[in-house]
Amino acid sequence: MPIHKKTAFSRRLPDLVTEELASVLSSKSTYEFKELFEIVHANLRARNAASGGEEMLRLRAYEKLQNLVARGMVKKELKKYKGIPKQLATLQTTPPPAPAPASVV
Repeated sequence: MPIHKKTAFSRRLPDLVTEELASVLSSKSTYEFKELFEIVHANLRARNAASGGEEMLRLRAYEKLQNLVARGMVKKELKKYKGIPKQLATLQTTPPPAPAPASVV
């Protein structure tokens, strides 16, 4: 009798912090991190998605912002950040639908 492998699939939730950063930075404004975080934090609280404490969220938001800078989606000039709307529009944080599991015969 063959042993069937169980293929594990973990569904990851969409990255709400990156989503909010992208939506705020899609405007034509430039932001310092402090004011950018205040806007993102307020938006996440309105969506009831700000969990883990404010300081931890601040660290996560800063890390996500630096990743966007490294990927060329956000420009950093001194201490101000400005999003590149065309680049941010290509950002897809929600995962594509999972394929249906194959039936085992």
